Amino acid sequence: MTAFLIFLGVCAVLVLIYLFLVFPAIRRHEYRKNLKGALIAHRGLFDNDGGIPENSMDAFARAVANGYGIETDIRLTKDGEIVIHHDDSLKRLCGEDKKIYDLSLVELREYNLLGTDQKIPTFKEFLRLIDGKVPLIIEFKADTFKCASLCEKANEILKDYKGIYTVQSFDPYVVYWYKKNDPSVCRGQLADAYKDTFLRRFLGTFLYNFLTRPDYIAFNHNRADSFSYRLQRLLGAFTVGWTFKSLEEQDKRKKDFDSYIFEGFKPHN
Repeated sequence: MTAFLIFLGVCAVLVLIYLFLVFPAIRRHEYRKNLKGALIAHRGLFDNDGGIPENSMDAFARAVANGYGIETDIRLTKDGEIVIHHDDSLKRLCGEDKKIYDLSLVELREYNLLGTDQKIPTFKEFLRLIDGKVPLIIEFKADTFKCASLCEKANEILKDYKGIYTVQSFDPYVVYWYKKNDPSVCRGQLADAYKDTFLRRFLGTFLYNFLTRPDYIAFNHNRADSFSYRLQRLLGAFTVGWTFKSLEEQDKRKKDFDSYIFEGFKPHN
């Protein structure tokens, strides 16, 4: 009997430790109300086959014209400029197998996106275009050795931006950097329920929450039935689903997320 009680006690302690590690932010950041029910165009309202490349100024202008929020990606160039681009390489969108961080901004300007006249925008150009018209979700693509530099430079630029925005990253260091250096900013943890190991499938990618305490969770909607995600909902996390690619997908998960990142279709309001 004593051994059994000890076992139960140890299990209870482990559960409490786990809950402490994965608990999201207790605070309710005021900007979350701007995300409630929001439809967020993934990399702008793009059409790669129709001459409107993802993460291009045309795609962003099209999203604004349709009243959608925008999710986009930022990276550092070799000379420390911040540009808008998802991949670390130019290969998929520009046909050159070169890394963003190996090129200066001047060198990047030599390339066009998917054969159009569209160039890779700078972060400043992007913010000037949006000018507070729609909410933004800014994903930090931070190479580990440049993570702090990207956060510092982006945060300095964003201090002058008057619109609604949040920051997010798969890298918990980015979320932690904002918690430590500018906690006024609404911060989100990008996550997924990876299937490669038991721990990553069932415990998920939230074990750094005790350091970052994210204001929201951005999660793969295809994994919304996973234990780690369901627990986040149970703990009161505000959640953003990514990336919906059809009305059927949106309808299936309508009650599972607070807002929706989409691409390739016009979603329900």
